[in-house]
Amino acid sequence: MQAFFNNKFYIELRVKQKAVKLIQTAFLSFILISMVNSQWLSDPSIDQKVQRGIDEIYNFEFDKAEITFSEIIKLRPEHPVGFFFRAMIQWERIISNFDDESQDENLYELLEVVIDMCDKRLEINQNDITALFFKGGAIGFRGRLRANRGKWLGAANDGIIALPLVRKAHELEPTNYDVLLGIGIYNYYAAVIPEKYSFVKPFMIFFPSGDREKGLEQLTQASLYAKYAKVEATYFLMQNYSTFEKDYKKALDLAKKLHLSYPNNSLFHRYYGRSLISNGFVSEANEVFAEILKRFLRKEIGYDLYDAREAYYYLGNYDFSLGKYETALQNLYKCDEISRKIDKDEHSGFMSMANLNIGKIYDLQAKRRDAIKQYKKVLSMKEYENTHREAKKFLDKPFTTKK
Repeated sequence: MQAFFNNKFYIELRVKQKAVKLIQTAFLSFILISMVNSQWLSDPSIDQKVQRGIDEIYNFEFDKAEITFSEIIKLRPEHPVGFFFRAMIQWERIISNFDDESQDENLYELLEVVIDMCDKRLEINQNDITALFFKGGAIGFRGRLRANRGKWLGAANDGIIALPLVRKAHELEPTNYDVLLGIGIYNYYAAVIPEKYSFVKPFMIFFPSGDREKGLEQLTQASLYAKYAKVEATYFLMQNYSTFEKDYKKALDLAKKLHLSYPNNSLFHRYYGRSLISNGFVSEANEVFAEILKRFLRKEIGYDLYDAREAYYYLGNYDFSLGKYETALQNLYKCDEISRKIDKDEHSGFMSMANLNIGKIYDLQAKRRDAIKQYKKVLSMKEYENTHREAKKFLDKPFTTKK
């Protein structure tokens, strides 16, 4: 059964598709390093409100978070913390419905407020760590959105502006666990990406060298001990263990922790399902993706077409493995249908794999003509993993479950 749920193709295709974006994210995420330290907020009650608001953001409780950070802004109008996390609510709104670009301009405006506040503080004190952190964070998120929208020149410029800010902040407070998030992200990706993609190496002369093991250690420390960066560090660790380290057990432990802590976060929900599949727990994963699909159909916040496509794909594969071919076809065709809506520049791995599996099912149903049509369709798409090789093999000889 596990053969139907090999998650390697998904991991690899995402790495290949997003290599350049990941490089950019690595440099930009270097500057997203916790944003807050308790010593910067002397009032414990406000500090607790900030933590509560961050939790509300991660749990996609945006309306609650809006109220929380509006209160913080009223209490500390001179401090960038409330203004920054108000912008982060908008960031998460965008992430939860990423194809809707109408919200982008609002985020840029909110981030600009933070940058202006920090600039005024830095005019008074160039070593103001609070201002360095929040300005770096605001520029970083602006760059991340630009990168995600394909605005590479603007994104690169943001990275160049922000990197010195963070390095200076790290020099001023090198032992801060929250700071270790950004340092760890940078160290890890600056080492890993050039190893995996040689075309990146010439660009690395413009940036400090990385350290893979040190990066993992720093992210682990941030995940365990950081005050405000704990969740973000855990998220990056989960990605790294799954995508690059191939330590699927550790990735699953972290994914489960994130999902249980923030059950309304659709991204954490999906990662939990993927990690279950990577570890061979396909029945449990089927339950997870069934729940994801229900939440999408109920139009819950954060559950969009990307979540639905992935759910239909894995639900289809599960039915396929159980011999429930008609139900499997329905789910896989829904995956294909959604892929045609959201795939932009090229066919996704989900579309290719779904159509390949549809062809296999038709072969098992003795519908050879339909199966051939599917395999030819796969060959017209971009290859992921070995989809073309498989399609050619089954064009020559029908797919069978017999050894």
